[in-house]
Amino acid sequence: MPSLKKVTLAVAAALTASSSWGSVQERPSTLADQQSVAVTIYNENLALVKDMRRIALEAGRNRVALREVSGRMRPETALLRSLSHPGSLRLLEQNFDFDLLTPAKLLEKYVGREVRIVRTHPMTGVETVETATVLAATGGVVMRIGDRIETGLPGRIVYDGVPANLRDRPTLVSELDAARAGTQLTELSYLTGGLAWKADYVAELNAADDALDLSGWVTLTNQSGTSYPNAKLQLVAGDVNLVRQEMRMAMKASRMRDAAAASPAQEMAQESLFEYHLYTLARPTTIADNQTKQVSLLGSQGVPVKKELVLQGTDYYYRSSVGHLGQKLKVGVFVQFENREASRLGVPMPKGVVRVYKKDGAGNAQFVGEDRIDHTPKNEKVRLKLGEAFDVTADKKQTDFRRREPTNRASYVYESAYEIVVRNAKKEAATVVVREPVPGDWQMLEETQRHAKVASGTAEWRLKVPAEGSATLRYRVLVRY
Repeated sequence: MPSLKKVTLAVAAALTASSSWGSVQERPSTLADQQSVAVTIYNENLALVKDMRRIALEAGRNRVALREVSGRMRPETALLRSLSHPGSLRLLEQNFDFDLLTPAKLLEKYVGREVRIVRTHPMTGVETVETATVLAATGGVVMRIGDRIETGLPGRIVYDGVPANLRDRPTLVSELDAARAGTQLTELSYLTGGLAWKADYVAELNAADDALDLSGWVTLTNQSGTSYPNAKLQLVAGDVNLVRQEMRMAMKASRMRDAAAASPAQEMAQESLFEYHLYTLARPTTIADNQTKQVSLLGSQGVPVKKELVLQGTDYYYRSSVGHLGQKLKVGVFVQFENREASRLGVPMPKGVVRVYKKDGAGNAQFVGEDRIDHTPKNEKVRLKLGEAFDVTADKKQTDFRRREPTNRASYVYESAYEIVVRNAKKEAATVVVREPVPGDWQMLEETQRHAKVASGTAEWRLKVPAEGSATLRYRVLVRY
């Protein structure tokens, strides 16, 4: 057990420190002190901010109010350090004040305190002033004025001042020891929410549907509560796990900044970062609060593309008797291209939505469909479903079904036959991919056209359908479970 003398000394030391801190004058730091700011934005509403400011400090204890930081800051990740004199600052305490000044907040802070009520006579214009005590400010105002209780706002309220913990801008108050006096270049780094980005792509098909022009845009959204003027902007594409130590990965991103920013690329330069991709804008840009901004990501013309018409089946009818499976079945329309240098691309593509257009007979671009892509690395394929074909349809029916004797009691054996008629109302021939997911252990017994086994449970045929004509596929299959 500590002695009474030791406890007394500890309490006295704490009181002395508290009183000395109370005498330290707060030094505000605004965006006017900012030398530069760098913002790295991740996919999952997360950003790393590095805010460099020149701050005048006294030797010894200082209280610095860093104004206009992000209102969505994660204060546990905030780190203030000196760049001009490394190691000269020792951080003792930080307080993040994000309770911003509004009439309602100011009234709440004055609950239990006195304010002055100013009333103006509607006829004479004479003002009268009364002292009131705020009793409640949640869901309405309750005040004691003299010997009566009033609700609502009886007049104009005059306050003696703004409470210290109520700020007009998000503010990080840092209490620190400085080893030397003078102006220092400092860096405040922190993780924050409220900043997000996504990729959007616009593609225009040519008349023959065998090539497209592709443009990529980055859409930034800032709802963090502050602006970032002339920011060095970087974006990280990839699925970052936020459960692990974010700061370690984020600091690695910051160390790559200088090399990436020197790239002379016209659009956003990219490089590998850990298991992700880092995109760097070659010029500074201002990210204003409550703003959506678009920045060019990539652009390519004449990308070779392949269009496919696909009739996709299901596997339920291979184990039961069903008869007709549908008339005028929809045929899906897909386009596919390769993200390769040989295809005039060959760059990592962040996940996003690809919107596809095509010019009509009058030369006007018309929207023909959109699809979402995942993060697509270099040399991978991009496959988009744009919709369903209007002029190409199919009829499908089961022409035979029977259960055969199993080889053992634990298995089931089914034999079934099908007829698929594909019709083409267009003035040019079409090739339709018929894709059937056949379950179990299966064997093709008969077919009018040879299939391709593209996967263990998938049979695929490519039917050539003449212009304004039809093509028929018949097949019989044995399925074992």
